[in-house]
Amino acid sequence: MTVSLLPVLAAASADSPPAWLQFLPFIGMGLVMWFFLLRPQMQQQKQQKAKLEALKKGDQVLTGGGFIGKVVKVDADYVDVELAPGLKVKALKSTIGDVIPPSGGAPAND
Repeated sequence: MTVSLLPVLAAASADSPPAWLQFLPFIGMGLVMWFFLLRPQMQQQKQQKAKLEALKKGDQVLTGGGFIGKVVKVDADYVDVELAPGLKVKALKSTIGDVIPPSGGAPAND
């Protein structure tokens, strides 16, 4: 007595969805991750790089260590920052956290 499993396997495979549909949730998670995490991070990095490239003498900057100072000299990789009158430090351009815009008027809460 021989029983063949071929008709049972053929019926099971006809009812199951295609194999590529099993990977669809992973592809969807990858797209969501790219759209909500990676894309905004790349845009922030691009904006930070543009700020550092546009850095010029007289700009007020915030360093990575939390110091606020005025740019005295800009080189290719380094920036001389005056933290206080007579106190100048040399910092890497990449450690500049932000360029502080000049305050042109009254504070917002007045």
